[in-house]
Amino acid sequence: MHVVIIGGGIVGLSSAYYLKKAGHTVTIIDQTDFSSSCSYGNAGYICPSHFIPLATPGIVKQGLRWMLDSQSPFYVQPRLDWSLLHWGWHFMRAATAKRAEDAAIPLRDISLLSRQEYATWSKLPAFDFLYQQKGLLEIFQTEEKAMHAHHTLEKAHELGLHDTRIIDQTALAALEPNLPINAIGALYFGCDAHCSPNQLMLRLIAHLQGEGVQLIPKASVTNFIREGKVIKKVVHTGGELTVDQVVVATGSWSRQLLSTLRISIPMMPGRGYSVTLEDHAHGLNYPAILVEGRVAVTPFTDTAIRFGGTMEITSHQTPPRMNRVAGIVKAVKQFYPTLQLETPPTDKVWYGYRPCSADGLPYIGRVPSISNLTIATGHAMLGLSLGAGTGKLVREIVDGLPPSIDLKPFSVDRF
Repeated sequence: MHVVIIGGGIVGLSSAYYLKKAGHTVTIIDQTDFSSSCSYGNAGYICPSHFIPLATPGIVKQGLRWMLDSQSPFYVQPRLDWSLLHWGWHFMRAATAKRAEDAAIPLRDISLLSRQEYATWSKLPAFDFLYQQKGLLEIFQTEEKAMHAHHTLEKAHELGLHDTRIIDQTALAALEPNLPINAIGALYFGCDAHCSPNQLMLRLIAHLQGEGVQLIPKASVTNFIREGKVIKKVVHTGGELTVDQVVVATGSWSRQLLSTLRISIPMMPGRGYSVTLEDHAHGLNYPAILVEGRVAVTPFTDTAIRFGGTMEITSHQTPPRMNRVAGIVKAVKQFYPTLQLETPPTDKVWYGYRPCSADGLPYIGRVPSISNLTIATGHAMLGLSLGAGTGKLVREIVDGLPPSIDLKPFSVDRF
């Protein structure tokens, strides 16, 4: 069976991995050269700890306040855009305590599945992508955030993530003895792992090519030729492909592509930024989220470290805002006052677009209108974290196998 995957980020590549392993002929089409997707610039977290979705109570009010701050970590660009209004309406309806509570179990399940698969990948020959399960620190500076951490701890234990604990300032200093940290404590998640996204993507691409997966770079899909409910051919700027099954994993561009098939999903691009220092003796041991600053810090090696953050709900055409990067640097300095970090020049800043669903859960599954189409998108900030698990689920959907987890919460037509 010939499966064409549209999208060469971590979700598309992971889907190709499992489909090829199952014996299918696999072709991947991507509009880039496979070297610059959003999967490269993220923090590299593989994080069952992230069971709280983006749409939570209070986020709308907080977002309105942050719109007045050019360095804020969350920003919605106001504009007259039907897609934004559609997404915003569903986002506000999803930002309730009950919806956030309902999202926790499916996010936990797909995260644990994905971590299990990444751990297996890390043992493959020539597949070193700096995978480590050291845990994650959520470092906080205020009593308000400390109280929130205690609530999160209770929920984590309720979800079975028992290697989660609150640590005080002294214990935090013991874990990170090389740098003073301006904080009163942290929430430690032992369930979390991390890796180098760049190495993961490069190793995965090399593995797929070695297994005979065809990669078609710099090609955009322009049309689908259908017979009734079946896609027969995928037409792209370099030609056309006869298909048995199609997987759409085009990240933040998925809404536009799916609209050509008359499939509507509430989704917007959420731009994030990161800065990576490759030769910087930083002294940090653990990946960390700086809670008040909403900044992610990932030490890949003793001399390589990445700082990332912000969520800009904007269009793909909006120029990057370097004030957001200045905000990341400012937050890092507030937590690590002795760490040497300056706002870098524009050419040293990475930015990319995360596919944000309206409720913080990805879209994974089929739709009634097309029998041989599988959709896997909308992972927001968790694309890499959920990538391997999503790929396994896509293979199970394509082959009609019982899914590893309950797919109902990720239904494409849930809105």
